[in-house]
Amino acid sequence: MRGIVYSLIVCSFCISCTSLPKDVVKVDALPEIYPDYIGVTIPADIAPLNFNFADEDIDCMDVVAKGSEGGIIHVNGEWADFDIDDWHRLTEQNQGGRITMTVSVMKDGQWTQYKDFGIYVSKDRLDEWGLTYRRIKPGYEVGGDIGIYQRDLNSFEEYAILTETALPGRCFNCHTANRTHPDRIAMQIRGEGGGTMIQKDGKQTWIDTKTDSTKAAGSYSYWHPQGDYVAMAVNSVHQSFFTGTGQRIEVYHRFSNVEVLDTRSYELILSPLLQTEDLEIFPAFSHDGQWLYYSSSKPCNVPAEYEKVKCSLCRIGFDAGKGMFGETVDTLLNGPATDRSYVLARPSYDGRWLMYCVSSRGNFPVSQNDADLWLMDLHTGESRAIKEVNSGQSESYHNWSGNSRWFVFASKREDGMYTKAYLANIDEQGRVSKPFLLPQRHPRRFYREMMDAYNCPDFTKTKVDFDAHEAYRQVFDNRRTVVKLKIED
Repeated sequence: MRGIVYSLIVCSFCISCTSLPKDVVKVDALPEIYPDYIGVTIPADIAPLNFNFADEDIDCMDVVAKGSEGGIIHVNGEWADFDIDDWHRLTEQNQGGRITMTVSVMKDGQWTQYKDFGIYVSKDRLDEWGLTYRRIKPGYEVGGDIGIYQRDLNSFEEYAILTETALPGRCFNCHTANRTHPDRIAMQIRGEGGGTMIQKDGKQTWIDTKTDSTKAAGSYSYWHPQGDYVAMAVNSVHQSFFTGTGQRIEVYHRFSNVEVLDTRSYELILSPLLQTEDLEIFPAFSHDGQWLYYSSSKPCNVPAEYEKVKCSLCRIGFDAGKGMFGETVDTLLNGPATDRSYVLARPSYDGRWLMYCVSSRGNFPVSQNDADLWLMDLHTGESRAIKEVNSGQSESYHNWSGNSRWFVFASKREDGMYTKAYLANIDEQGRVSKPFLLPQRHPRRFYREMMDAYNCPDFTKTKVDFDAHEAYRQVFDNRRTVVKLKIED
């Protein structure tokens, strides 16, 4: 009898959730949907922007998506679940136009139609296969259930690149591709058996970058555009916890210097200007490779003096032909003078913009609630806060698409705990669109059930080809290529 009743309930729900709107009451209010895709700008080659209604007690949702240049999709069910092929036909047809969404919801047998909203399809294509990112639980432990994954942005498919199950007990540090091209990849593993991996054209080489002349192994890497050099920071990362302040954690570095690895000769190029008692951190080459951006702060007695850590944004010249640094350091933004901290400089690949994080203190912005994204026009030197994407929580770990028309960043805006990946468009004048959350097939279920944070998201031009079995063999063989030193006077 109980089975019969259950079947009747299911049957009743299916019937009600496939019925079309009738006797509709129209209201002059936008629908409350999750994620908030109202008014966003998207590339034509993005996966469907599926969404749920905020009220979970609805019986059914009916959505009509109509293109300004033609095309229409109609979906009806528990949530807006668009067919991938239908969605791409609609977005391709409406590049430079608008898709108007008409949302109707049935609750307690009554249909309500909400005010239409638009989704804008940019003329700028994304032209990236997908995203790579590290998924990590925000539990503050070393190691654990960590994985580096890649996601097809045209669909909802996710693939593991390297997970903790393949390298048990190891902590994977930030992974870096060469300007979205995965033919060059750098990755670091901390702790016992750690090392730096350089993958070039599918071949892995595991390197020990710790020497008697450097304080630690490399991390926070960034490729030179020609693909032969990798800039790295050498540092130690620590955590302290707050009690009774409303803040959870302060992440800080006791020391940090910057160096460059020549991946042809496995030489470490050291400059005395980047090996000081100050903390040099987060290097990034300019679009043409002639400059190396980084952040620098005076040493403080951390964690006691954590509020005194103020990073300046600097740059130094780099000659790729000679493998040498310049002789002077330019300070672009002075942290102590402005009572701010400037970190994670990321130049656009077309040479026009420099995006970076600004917070009140520190050199680890993902742990700072007030961390915002700022944009510098490299033609004029003028800077502004990117108000279009900033929230009341941390924004960080931003990266550019290959055509410099899109960027991805990690934000804690939803709950202050989990970082999620957001994408936004930027035009030639530096105007930025409203960001949109990385689409998922069933967004509410996905983001509720996945207890991981998105860390270091970046675009990838093609699917990453990585041999996890080879990584396991080399890591546990514990054989490392030893670097040589090239120390400048």
